[in-house]
Amino acid sequence: MSTGDLMTSKKWKPKDGWGAKLRDDKDLPKIVRPTAKGRLHWKCETMLIPRPRDVDSTIRKARKGRLITVGQIREFLARGHGVDITCPLTTGIFLRIAAEAAEEDRAAGKKRITPYWRVVKDDGSLNPKFPGGVRVQTRRLREEGHTISAGKGKKPPRVKDFSGSLVKLA
Repeated sequence: MSTGDLMTSKKWKPKDGWGAKLRDDKDLPKIVRPTAKGRLHWKCETMLIPRPRDVDSTIRKARKGRLITVGQIREFLARGHGVDITCPLTTGIFLRIAAEAAEEDRAAGKKRITPYWRVVKDDGSLNPKFPGGVRVQTRRLREEGHTISAGKGKKPPRVKDFSGSLVKLA
């Protein structure tokens, strides 16, 4: 079993479920000052550690036929909190939590779930860590009218001409 399979398998999930992780704010959001090394690396003075629900609500801004990049999510949240950047690590973790919670909601019969499959990487590539991996994300995006180009080697598939489908975040 590959790491990607393990991440999306039903064998591993939080004790109280992904929805509980999504609702757990953990004393967030927080604005922090990165270490000297971090400030040099990210070229910033202030960084937002968002709440999982902040990431989830930003994903929900991508309506059917539209896409949103991880970078857009981070920029939108940083702008909203008046900081230089949003932490890339926690954003990625919370994106995964939102995706897994959405699949729990789908399994429970809910019709309106967080459309995590509309989130692509900044270069338009798909996310192998989403539930069902790139196969499921490809299917869902094609159903919404997007063209997916095959990945080459270890590179994942991408949405062709994705920039024209990006949401405009105010």
